[in-house]
Amino acid sequence: MIKLFGKQIRIFRPRSIWIRKVVQWFFFAFIALISINHTLVESGSGIPFLASASLHALCPFGGVETLYTFLASGVLVKKVHDASLVLMGIGIFLAVLFGPAFCGWICPLGTIQEFVSGFGKKYLRRRFNHFVPFKLDQVLRYARYAVLVWVIYVTATSSTLIFEAYDPYFALFNFWSAEVAPTALAILGITLVLSFFVERPWCKYACPYGAFLGVFNLFRIFSIKRAESTCKADGACSIMCPMNIQVDTKTVIRDHQCISCLECTSEAICPVAKTVIFTSGSVK
Repeated sequence: MIKLFGKQIRIFRPRSIWIRKVVQWFFFAFIALISINHTLVESGSGIPFLASASLHALCPFGGVETLYTFLASGVLVKKVHDASLVLMGIGIFLAVLFGPAFCGWICPLGTIQEFVSGFGKKYLRRRFNHFVPFKLDQVLRYARYAVLVWVIYVTATSSTLIFEAYDPYFALFNFWSAEVAPTALAILGITLVLSFFVERPWCKYACPYGAFLGVFNLFRIFSIKRAESTCKADGACSIMCPMNIQVDTKTVIRDHQCISCLECTSEAICPVAKTVIFTSGSVK
């Protein structure tokens, strides 16, 4: 038993959503391969058929950043590829259906944060993810919307990819390159250090793309829902949530920070079958 949100919680051994880990590390390896190959191609080696691929072309947030400029003038912000607009559209389509599944299943930066957090859970145990006071945490979670507004405004007014100089995702897959700004490397370092103490700190407090996708949680078609009639209200689902959402106090998870990781569901941690489920229908 441990205490969380003022309640005594019995901890159950979770059943891993193993397919999520497979998908996460597949995309991490894929993006790493693209980035390394891009560097090798510039030096005269590498895989030829991937020669034109780059991180900018594979970034859905690039589509969000350039959207105003594209609609206003018909051109993209420098360094943003047409593929980013396509990926942005795919990301929005998936978010309308399933919420920010990109964040919970695909984003390599989220994956590496979870990886580092694994060590924090092992060594800090009960203290892990409890370093930020609850009230302060609730306020800080809206900071990423300020970052989103700032990025869109500055990009639109300057027609430059300003966020590249601060982006830990870009730094993660280019830290060996002279293209990466010191500020991006510093933010990446801070993010990884904080991940030892707090789960997904960048996602919770600063990620502008996570803020953008989080809005779709308000009206997504498939949602995580809890059946009050069979729920034991022991908090197991809440403590396993990487985004610290109090699942056991809600019937439908519409929280703007839900990443659709499914770690709170009956398939993973809930001890009662079909109590916390991912569905477009209703639960009893």
